[in-house]
Amino acid sequence: MKIIGIAGGTASGKTTIANKLSDLSNQYGKVNIIRLDDYYLDHPELALEERKKINYDHPNAFDIDLLKKHIKQLQNNENIHVPQYDFVHHARKHLTNEISPSKVLIIEGILVLAIEEVCDLLDIKLFVDTPDDIRFIRRLNRDVHKRNRTLDNVVGQYLDTVRPMHKIFVEPSKAKADLIIPEGGHNSIAIEMVFKTIIDLLNKN
Repeated sequence: MKIIGIAGGTASGKTTIANKLSDLSNQYGKVNIIRLDDYYLDHPELALEERKKINYDHPNAFDIDLLKKHIKQLQNNENIHVPQYDFVHHARKHLTNEISPSKVLIIEGILVLAIEEVCDLLDIKLFVDTPDDIRFIRRLNRDVHKRNRTLDNVVGQYLDTVRPMHKIFVEPSKAKADLIIPEGGHNSIAIEMVFKTIIDLLNKN
């Protein structure tokens, strides 16, 4: 199994690129997608107001041990049950998504290249590079309309944790990328290049 990592700042277009690559490749073979966001550590011992205060943009916010365990299971040709994260209540849902093994796995998330234990598992490393103002506008629209946040919530979190963590962890991880993709999901040339690489991987063996 070959693993492709897609990193980049919040709302940079990582999910769009992952979905486009998967859709393009499906006629040639199965490509799984795992979102790093679904591996946030669960904190049932904390009240909602306390969970809201957690820094979700720091590497320590993720259950990397579970992610590594799941990747190992896929490599051993075993099915896994990926957690589903509820961004409204800041907690894992009781439901999981079952994923069966495939030749190609895409892992996408802001810290995919910044977390060394994850980065070391990757065969291909991509970084989606989108201007800060565009990313902030996208995040604002997403969090207000899909995650039940207020304008003040989104702006406060962005200034308190998202922006500083981006500078400390996300932006420097760009140096680890094999390919930097400007303009996110609108960069058809870069997507076509990665798509052809995926097809080569699917056609091997």
